[in-house]
Amino acid sequence: MIAASTTCTAVLAPLAAAVCSALLAFPALAQSAGTAEVGATAATGTDGRQVAEKRAVEVSKQLDIVVVSATRRREPIREVPMQVNVLQADALQDSGAKSLADYLSAQPGIDLNSQGSPGLGGVSMRGVSTGQQTTGTVGVYVDEVATGSSGAWGAGGITSLDMALLDLSHIEILRGPQGTLYGAGAMGGLLKYVTTEPDTYDLSGKLALGASSIRFGRPGSTVNGVINVPLQSGVAGLRVAAFSDRAGGYVDAIGAAAGRDVNRGQTRGARASLLLTPTRHLKVRLTATQQILEREGRDLVTYETANGRVAIGDLVRRQFVPEHVAPRLNLYSADLEYGINGARLNLIVSHQASRMPVTGDLSEQYLPLLAQMGLKAAGVPFLNTLTQTKDTQELRFTSKSDKRFEWLVGLFSAREAAAQHQVVSTIMPGGAQGPQLLLADVPSTYRETAAYGNATWKFENGLSLTAGLRSAKNRQSVTQISGGILFEPVARVGESSDSSQTQLLTGSYALNPSSSVYVRYATGYRPGGPNTVIVDASGKPLAPGFFGPDTLSSYELGYKADYLDRRLSLELAAYDIEWKNVQQMSSVKGLSVIMNGGAARVRGAEFAATYRATQEFSMSASGAAIDGRLLEDWAGLNGKAGDRMPSSARFSASLSARYGFALGGMPAYASVAQRYVGDRRAGFAGSPLAPDYALPAYALTDLQAGLDWNRVNVSVYLRNLFDARPQLGSYPLGSLPGQTYISVGQPRTFGVTAAVAF
Repeated sequence: MIAASTTCTAVLAPLAAAVCSALLAFPALAQSAGTAEVGATAATGTDGRQVAEKRAVEVSKQLDIVVVSATRRREPIREVPMQVNVLQADALQDSGAKSLADYLSAQPGIDLNSQGSPGLGGVSMRGVSTGQQTTGTVGVYVDEVATGSSGAWGAGGITSLDMALLDLSHIEILRGPQGTLYGAGAMGGLLKYVTTEPDTYDLSGKLALGASSIRFGRPGSTVNGVINVPLQSGVAGLRVAAFSDRAGGYVDAIGAAAGRDVNRGQTRGARASLLLTPTRHLKVRLTATQQILEREGRDLVTYETANGRVAIGDLVRRQFVPEHVAPRLNLYSADLEYGINGARLNLIVSHQASRMPVTGDLSEQYLPLLAQMGLKAAGVPFLNTLTQTKDTQELRFTSKSDKRFEWLVGLFSAREAAAQHQVVSTIMPGGAQGPQLLLADVPSTYRETAAYGNATWKFENGLSLTAGLRSAKNRQSVTQISGGILFEPVARVGESSDSSQTQLLTGSYALNPSSSVYVRYATGYRPGGPNTVIVDASGKPLAPGFFGPDTLSSYELGYKADYLDRRLSLELAAYDIEWKNVQQMSSVKGLSVIMNGGAARVRGAEFAATYRATQEFSMSASGAAIDGRLLEDWAGLNGKAGDRMPSSARFSASLSARYGFALGGMPAYASVAQRYVGDRRAGFAGSPLAPDYALPAYALTDLQAGLDWNRVNVSVYLRNLFDARPQLGSYPLGSLPGQTYISVGQPRTFGVTAAVAF
């Protein structure tokens, strides 16, 4: 990846900031909180005691059957020896959540380093982040299918899949390394979107409509529907869903490309899923998903770097050329499952095709530099078009559930092809096209094969032991073809290969039927790969041609328990993560490449509690404390031993309360939620590639209420009650020296959603 020194940073565009480097080279230019909260509030009837007793029994039953697929087999969440959160899709929709930033907002210890638009941003968990990621540290799955890129040149570190609530059942969040079962990139954790499976027996459907109003912004609207059709009872079922959400926007732009609510846009999607069960042993599920996300601009606002104050005005930025973000995803998968004496053989194949054109505005930073060179331009637009295809195949054999011994083995292969087409051009006064400063194409490939497995031994005294291993090998290639008025034409090909092993050891002990402790040791990795580098006049590379894999080891101690007849649920965890050979963006003679830095260490603790005081009233609380530090100097980023790791708050927490009641004989509820995120660092002081900026702490308050009327559910919400300005991430590329573009969270928003089921 090539970037410039000083304030030039390449985030989505690896080569674009090289233009700035060349210019500067001129002498003249100086709810589920940790325990799935099921059994939401029901209505009180005329006989309150009978209703409460009946509902308590239902809650108890539900608690026993809440299952997740965290360990690649379905099991009660209380028995999983790790921290797992489950976010129910219906609850997210009722709360007005519409993007990944919304889904994760109430999850302490998880950060989405937003780059100003849905689809642009890297997810990190437990502080496993360097700020500007090379590749992702959190794996993202849709059902059993890996999405995104594992290669360094597929922009996987900043393009986490931002899936709309398109007929989702729930979202599973697995904290800590998941490399043994989920492979490369899941070194900090895993985010899994779980879709709703077709029903082969009953005809059903749902239609939901929503409207919202943003302070200082335009109104938004949402419509989504799903229909489930049994094609043959017990044998075949088809489920089709469609979704459209119009975002109103709330950021204004001044300047040559002035406009109101420039971050407005629309998200559309559809999913079709066919389930076939021709015999009692065989199940086949075929799924096709398409999602198109468009934003006319980003939610970036200009702030002063030194004091964190707005540079122009509240929710205002200067813009010389229009911006546009339009990621598009097509995902196809087939899951064939065959039962053999209680065991399961799964063959999962998938094809993913994505395209993300991003138009940015580099004018503020570049125009003064070009003027000193005698080029009087009116704007500097930048276009990066990222295309990617990914094909995966996985064969997995899972033993039947057993009270003594369980096992799982699998084979996995993936083939990726990505390409970035980048153009930094100029617009002259009057609108004519000016000279191109940079034209680059960066195609790359990534191939991986892996074998994995684990085994669990269960003993009569309540002790359970699990051991797992994954062995993987990858091959990568990258080609760089670049030129422009500031560069000699360059064509370079790099290839690399490496192998890795990840391990898992867990021990769980049941203290009694309602409480257990566990210890967990797990490792994770990200593959190494070839660099794209510029060569000097003699053809000598100015930077290393390759970078190696980085690895981490996590040591975790946890406790899970239910008290007071399961009215109180508690989870506690403490962990120590050792991260070695950390991949980082580094500067070599003013240009950035990926290199292996020193070591880092992250220590932290998490808690989650849910208290169901009565049938009508419940409370949930969760929190995370993270202390991530460099153990060595990172020269490329100007980081010093002892510096805080970027993008993680020392402390974050959430607290919510919900009260159920009867309104006109119909079930109703009201809830309040409070979120807090502590201060974060965007980078390192004096770093040319990851400039530091103090992202301040913020607190948000949300209100919500709902009513069930026969088959109609109506909910109203008020997000960001006190109209705070949460700063979600920094984006220094293109900003003036001393200023930083900040991704700002949505102002106070009122909305209503009505859904009817049949």
